[in-house]
Amino acid sequence: MTIRNLDALFRPRSIVVAGPNRLGAGALELLLRRIAEGGFSGTKTVVGCGKDLPEGFRPKRRIADMQEGAELAILLGAPNEAAATVKALAASGTRAAVALSPHYDRWRDADITAALQAGRPATMRLLGPGSLGLASPVAKLSAHLGACDARPGDLAFIARSGTVANATLSWAAANGVGFSGVASLGQRADIDVSDLLDWFALDYRTRAILVHLETIANPRKFLSAARAAARSKPVVVLRSGASREVSGERVTHAGRIAVADAVYDAALARAGVLRVEDIDEMFEAVETISRVKPVSGRRLAIVATGGSLATLAADQLQRQGGVLAEPHPDTAGALAASQRPGHPTSNPLCLCETAGAEAYAQAAGALLADRNVDAVLAVVAPSAFTSLEDTANALAQVGSTGGSAYGRRKPLLVALTAGAPLPRKSLDQARIPCHGSASEAVRAFMHLVRYADGRDMLMAAPPSLPADFQPDPETARDVVRMALSRGQQWLTPPEIHRMLAAYGISQVETRLARNPQEAASIAADLIRAGDRVAAKLVSPQLPFKSDVGGVLLDLDTPEAVENAARDLLARIAETHPGAEITGITLQPMLHHAHSSELFIGLADDPTFGPVLLFGHGGTGVEVMGDIAIGLPPLDLNLAEAIVRGTRVSHLLEGFRNRPAADMHAIALTLVKVAQIAVDIPEIRELDLNPLIADRSGVTVLDARIAICEARVHPGRSPTSRLAIAPYPKEWERDLALKDGTRVDIHPVRPEDEERYRRFFEKVSPEDLRLRFFAPVKEFNHAFMARLVQLDYSRAMAFAASDPETGDILGVVRLHADPDHRTGEYAILVQSSLKGQGLGWALMQMIIDYAAADGIETIKGEVLKENTTMLAMCTALGFSVRSSPDDDAIAEVTLPVSPAGRPAD
Repeated sequence: MTIRNLDALFRPRSIVVAGPNRLGAGALELLLRRIAEGGFSGTKTVVGCGKDLPEGFRPKRRIADMQEGAELAILLGAPNEAAATVKALAASGTRAAVALSPHYDRWRDADITAALQAGRPATMRLLGPGSLGLASPVAKLSAHLGACDARPGDLAFIARSGTVANATLSWAAANGVGFSGVASLGQRADIDVSDLLDWFALDYRTRAILVHLETIANPRKFLSAARAAARSKPVVVLRSGASREVSGERVTHAGRIAVADAVYDAALARAGVLRVEDIDEMFEAVETISRVKPVSGRRLAIVATGGSLATLAADQLQRQGGVLAEPHPDTAGALAASQRPGHPTSNPLCLCETAGAEAYAQAAGALLADRNVDAVLAVVAPSAFTSLEDTANALAQVGSTGGSAYGRRKPLLVALTAGAPLPRKSLDQARIPCHGSASEAVRAFMHLVRYADGRDMLMAAPPSLPADFQPDPETARDVVRMALSRGQQWLTPPEIHRMLAAYGISQVETRLARNPQEAASIAADLIRAGDRVAAKLVSPQLPFKSDVGGVLLDLDTPEAVENAARDLLARIAETHPGAEITGITLQPMLHHAHSSELFIGLADDPTFGPVLLFGHGGTGVEVMGDIAIGLPPLDLNLAEAIVRGTRVSHLLEGFRNRPAADMHAIALTLVKVAQIAVDIPEIRELDLNPLIADRSGVTVLDARIAICEARVHPGRSPTSRLAIAPYPKEWERDLALKDGTRVDIHPVRPEDEERYRRFFEKVSPEDLRLRFFAPVKEFNHAFMARLVQLDYSRAMAFAASDPETGDILGVVRLHADPDHRTGEYAILVQSSLKGQGLGWALMQMIIDYAAADGIETIKGEVLKENTTMLAMCTALGFSVRSSPDDDAIAEVTLPVSPAGRPAD
């Protein structure tokens, strides 16, 4: 992840168009006209493209003839000449280049590598090849070959495809939408979507970021950048290419279900970004979520003229997963006089067809003030007896105040169901989303819901994991290593039992018989205990045993088991002569009156690595399609969100006389399987199907686990194959302070939030002021979440705690810049522990971490009155100088690698 020299891409002070031109005279003419008409005020040079140029451009025959270098270069030459051109440009001071093309232009790998190596000594950045170009309206730079220009605005747009870029620019021009920046990625040889997400996330001129993508080359980098951007502004993603994806060989239910596009959905949701399906929806979504605050729920109240129009909106809401609000009886009573006679409900609220502006304003205001309502949709149809514009103006007045009696402005959405142009000026000025149909408005409301869900996912505080969840990964690793050494591709039932037991996953008793006689002997033991038994075929070549009639149930005598096993083996030998038969497993039959069959799986996605699946289980798991997908690692909060994403979750919550299942046990089992994915990279796919869940807990009835040598995903190693960096357990420490007191130090985790809060209560107000540069009176959840929910790819924090009580005693943190070269540190120690050496130990630990992580320089800002901190920094080797922006602040700097040290 790096934004290095991207300022030269979007804010250059000089540009050069470097030939010779292989794109044709038309492309060159369009490019130069765009640059000239855009009003770029910096130096403009053209090299190797003749002398007949528009006014303001300086012609040069060679790059060496330029008197001074240009910060940005537009490359028009042939791919095999690019390396020489880049080398000459880099030597002249160029810091960024665009390999331009009016269509998708794929360079050979050798040409790309040569060009990148030529620019590397100057850290020269390359956009493309095959890029349509870029636009930076704030810099008055229009260096692209798009269908039309980009007008100034506050939306950033990043496109993988030139055709999608053209379509989007055309849509925006027709609808008066402007941009803070536009970039066409092309082949993504150097600059990718992650780099641009980091750039626009820091750009104060950008209100929201729109992204078109097809594939992701470095998913860990992308998810880290997307998560960071989504914390500060809306990110909306349009993905294409799902129809072209072909699944490889999948050997379990999990592998078959985890299709690539469904995994993209889960990954984008985990990053807190909003995914849309087309260009119209992309702009519709960003206009909605950037105009109004996220909703606090999905309860929508609808007010409309005419019963059919109201019902159409309600039907659309139900189809899209929203909920019709149930207004408080007082609200319903107050609006009864406005309601159309004979209409049975207060939501949707049906007004008379001739209802005017005042009636709409009264109804919308009352519903916005109702605590049972999260948002209001007003659907207004034209009428010969009322003014659509007057109604829009009245609704704009109501929406600008929100109508809420509880201090928070609730969203009001308006659908003016008339032809263009709509009388929406007052609504736009009040920042109220306005749509041309009820279905568009409902879709916009669901964008708000999904966006709020994504933000909640980013900010949620998970409950602590049970103290007794102590997995035994070494035992599990031993099982897998031994199986691989024997050439196995599947774990046997006894091996699976040991694997799951190592993670505390409850299983029904399972015993393996090698032949019918052994099956009868085992069955005698089980039946003696009062159980009927189930017999199941075990064959590496026939993992879906039900498909071949390999599951026999309710066997009640040893003789019945022996005969059934003999018949089964004979039949399989005839129908599947090539199948290797491991044996037959025997299990006691479990009968639970109010249990549900569930499914948990692991699959290996070629882009994102291990993925988790949860849903309705049984033999029809693939047909039912009731599956939610998530990425490891998980905490309990994320696991519960996955469970809630399925239809079977409603069954698990209980109804009528059916008691609710143990939802905590279900979520915890998901967390345990996620930890298996983190710890055991050799697991290729895993099915736990079915699991029986009821109010007493969760029990696995059947499991299959496919193994292979650890697969290396792009940009990762077998030990870092997860797309989301897992908890770095290797940095846990046990340290002794000056007085011999021992403290535990661990990387900060989300479940530390409540302990963090108690820690702050024990820090004096003065120490808090010195840490945060201002008095601190309250630490709300949003603030705390930012402290404890770390993206370990770009930030680290260590908490020192009392081994007996678990209370936090001190915290140090380091946040790397997007270039991952400089990290900014902060430290805070419980006031009563000053002088015990805890601060020194924490600082030394974060310095060690920075060096191990490749960060070159640690920096920090310290109030000059904080003499204790400045003395410690000096002793640790930091240099100290006054801040150029504030004389009361000292800047401290420590080089931790040779690259961070100043030259002699």
